[in-house]
Amino acid sequence: MSPATIACIKWGTAFGPAYVNRLYSGVRRNLARPVRFLCMTEDADGLHPDIEVLPLPVEPFHDAMSAALAVANRQGAMRKVSLFRPGLIAGQDGPVLGFDLDVVITGALDDILAFAPGKVAMRADWVEARRGRPTGHGSVFRFDSARHGWLYERIAANPAAEVAKARGSEQRYTSTLAQEMGEFAYLPPDQVVSFKHDCLGLPPVNWLRAPRLPENARVVCFHGRPKMPEAVEGYHGSLLRRSRPCPWLRDHWIDRARDDLGADWA
Repeated sequence: MSPATIACIKWGTAFGPAYVNRLYSGVRRNLARPVRFLCMTEDADGLHPDIEVLPLPVEPFHDAMSAALAVANRQGAMRKVSLFRPGLIAGQDGPVLGFDLDVVITGALDDILAFAPGKVAMRADWVEARRGRPTGHGSVFRFDSARHGWLYERIAANPAAEVAKARGSEQRYTSTLAQEMGEFAYLPPDQVVSFKHDCLGLPPVNWLRAPRLPENARVVCFHGRPKMPEAVEGYHGSLLRRSRPCPWLRDHWIDRARDDLGADWA
C-alpha cells in the first residue's frame, strides 16, 4: 500500500517542534497505511528524524504578497500557499492531507484522506457559516498538487489582487478559488470539530464539566483561544471561553505521543 502524504508548515516561533512531532504521532497512529509526513519550515531543530523537511521558500511573489497583506493588516499570513506549488513534493502522486499545528488527532483519518476524491476538501468555517458565507476552514485541508496547481499559480500571477479579494485570509483564498473552479467539497462537520464551538458548551456548562470529545471527532481544531497547552490545564480567559482541565486532550495530544515517540520527541 502506498504511503499517505501528510503536510504541515511551521514558521516563526509561535509553535515549537513538539507540536509537529505530536501531530506526526497522531497521524501515524490513526491511519491504516504507511505515512509520509512532511514539514515545511525554516527551522527543523527538534523535529523527529522520520519527518521529511521541506525548506520554507521565499516565493518570487513574496514582496508583492507581503505588501498587500500589510494593507489588509494580515502581515505574515498566507505562507501556506507554498505547499500548493506543483512539483514541490518529489514523487508525489495523489492527495495530500494538510494540517495546521493547532489541531489534535483523536480518531481514524482514513475517511478524511479518501473523502471526495479529486476535490479540494475543507471543513466549513464555523463563524463564516453563521454569517452565510461559504468559506472553508484551513486547519484541515486535502488537495492534489498535480490536479490543483492553480491554488499556487493564481496567487503567483497576481498576488496583490488575490490577497485583496481574500481580505488577507489564506483559507478564504483557497476555498473560494476551489469553489470557483468547481473543485471543492466540505469535510464532514462531525469529523472535524472545534474545541471552542463543539467541546466546551456555553456558560455555565463550561464551568461545571470538563470539555467533551464528540463521539465521531477525528480532528479537534484549537483556532483562537485556548490553545492546547492552556486547554490541558484548564483555561480562564473569559466567562465564555473558561474551561476545566481536559483529560482526553492530555491523553491524545501528550501521553499517546510520548508512548509512541518517546519523551525526547513529544
